[in-house]
Amino acid sequence: QVPLGIAGPVKIKGEFVNKEYFIPLATSEGALVASVNRGCSVINMSRGCDTVILESFQTRSILFKTNNIRKTKEFIEWIKNNKKALRDIGNSTDEFIEILEIDPYVVGLNIWLRIKANTNDAMGMNMITIAGKKIAEHICENFNIEFISESGNLCVDKKPSAMNLINSRGKKVIASVNISEEIIKDVLNTTSEKLVDMNYRKNLLGSAASGSLGYNAHFANIIAALYIATGQDPAHVVSGSLGFTTVEKNKQGVNFSVTLPSIQIGIIGGGTGLPTQKESLSIINIESSKELAEVVAAAVLAGEISLLGALCTKELSKAHIKHNR
Repeated sequence: QVPLGIAGPVKIKGEFVNKEYFIPLATSEGALVASVNRGCSVINMSRGCDTVILESFQTRSILFKTNNIRKTKEFIEWIKNNKKALRDIGNSTDEFIEILEIDPYVVGLNIWLRIKANTNDAMGMNMITIAGKKIAEHICENFNIEFISESGNLCVDKKPSAMNLINSRGKKVIASVNISEEIIKDVLNTTSEKLVDMNYRKNLLGSAASGSLGYNAHFANIIAALYIATGQDPAHVVSGSLGFTTVEKNKQGVNFSVTLPSIQIGIIGGGTGLPTQKESLSIINIESSKELAEVVAAAVLAGEISLLGALCTKELSKAHIKHNR
């Protein structure tokens, strides 16, 4: 059993959602639910947060090997000339999959085909893996090449990756809210100038100095708790930890935003049908994976707001002593 707490509700004004949502969080960290709840209060007092989805696709890379680089180039040309047929073969494996792109990447004699697909309301890893295998089999029947692996690590699945940070994978979502100086003072007990400075020095400079791919305070905390609660694959926390928190001064106070380039979620398949996880999804009360993605982004935004506020007031250790013991 992992303890389950519920934060919120939080007001979201998104592309697919436009109401208040509760956030189930499965976590053993006592301060986390309270922290996200405080962030939700700030968002609600600021008339809710805006959310948008910029990308929505799943990927899988299949790996091949040639005997010489001329054959490598010949294979790439063949792929370019046969993309439609390859997409049709991939689409034939499941009524809910739509192959979007098949892009070759080359290192020496090795060629990866990175397949992008719309998997609708499923997270879609099994779906796209089956499609990728079928595409690979068709290639081998029609082109003399060695098929090495159904997954070539260029997807990139369950590993920290600059490719996922830059090019996205799963859902790329942004959540944003304008917070007034008054709310910053009354709820977070700090100032807009201190929030901006803290984000710059901690999330941006600190992450850059350490070579981190996550320019944020603690995306993974909220991602892990939400994924476990709702039956997502917890290993995808690694890509959920990627992304940027930005805090920019404006006339009212600050604009506070989070950009999450690789959210791996679904509302069907995997662990989403387990009793407790199914109940958690019913608490959120969403009907599509895109709706869930916007709720995830809003929850992460709430967590970032609260933690940065606590760091500005030097209250982080105090909160953990209070709630974790």
